[in-house]
Amino acid sequence: MADVARHAGVSVKTVSNVLSGYPHIRDATRERVLAAVDALGYEINVTARIFRSGRSGVVGLAVPEVGQPYFGELADEVLEAARRHGLQVLIEPTGFTRDGELAALRVPRRGLIDGLIFSPAALVQSDAHLLEGLGYPLVLLGEQLFSSSVDHVSMHNVEGARAATDLLLDAGRHRIAVLGMLHARTAGSASLRFSGYRDALAARGIDVDSRHLGWADDGWHRANGARAMAQVLDSGAPVDGVVAFNDALAIGAMHELQTRGLAIPQDVAVVGFDDIEDSRFCVPTLTTIDPGRREIAEVAVEILHRRVQERLGPGRPQPPVLHRAGMRLVERESTPTRRAGA
Repeated sequence: MADVARHAGVSVKTVSNVLSGYPHIRDATRERVLAAVDALGYEINVTARIFRSGRSGVVGLAVPEVGQPYFGELADEVLEAARRHGLQVLIEPTGFTRDGELAALRVPRRGLIDGLIFSPAALVQSDAHLLEGLGYPLVLLGEQLFSSSVDHVSMHNVEGARAATDLLLDAGRHRIAVLGMLHARTAGSASLRFSGYRDALAARGIDVDSRHLGWADDGWHRANGARAMAQVLDSGAPVDGVVAFNDALAIGAMHELQTRGLAIPQDVAVVGFDDIEDSRFCVPTLTTIDPGRREIAEVAVEILHRRVQERLGPGRPQPPVLHRAGMRLVERESTPTRRAGA
């Protein structure tokens, strides 16, 4: 630590404060210390830190998988936000399984993690009690399915899917498929995004055609998007628009459409959800919903950091936070250009 202090031109105490996540440090100083840490390859003795300060400076991030682009990019955003607070992140993929998610909840009990940012996919409402009384700070990502006593950072799933569907309806597309349906009856993202799709159709007096439902029980991946799109097309239902529950599904669907000789957006317009990096580079580029991923990561880390500090201080903890990130519709080449005033 003394070497880091000399390299950064600060005191050892300042280095300690930065690495402990002390909030009242100038950004320029924090960046200089962290750059020195990287340059010298300094490694924190986590066990010694726990004995000395009661905290490790390490937080956990439990997500279904990092191979799915949204969660991989979310993890990058969390890592960057944590770095600004002088925190390290231990990432735990849960595999979209209940056992994996329960195991992630037990990890902080090993004493190496100060708190956990948790994005569940398999737990259901009846599991609410599992998220209370854990003995460490927890910030929940996704939908508020569980307990109002837990800090929560969410997104506009219903509103985003409705905006995606309305865009296609405004473009004169009325035979709109929806991809990413799950047979498991949960109140997760799939159910909420379907509600947005259904509500948009209902507002225009259009019934949901069961042949337009593309199922993806094996996960929201490109291959399953192509398979779901093929299922809808093979049903014989006419299709002139697609709302996919994430961008990976949308990109897979576009591949299937183009393989069959259908032009995008002339024959079929496509909208995704998540605004992952691939959406800007596929052909055509993908219109999508940006759910506020960076905001979700930054707010989740900020809340968790504050909760960790509250546990070590004398003050009374603040009430649980519910934060819903802002969303926006990002129009690109996979949908028709809107007319002025539309």
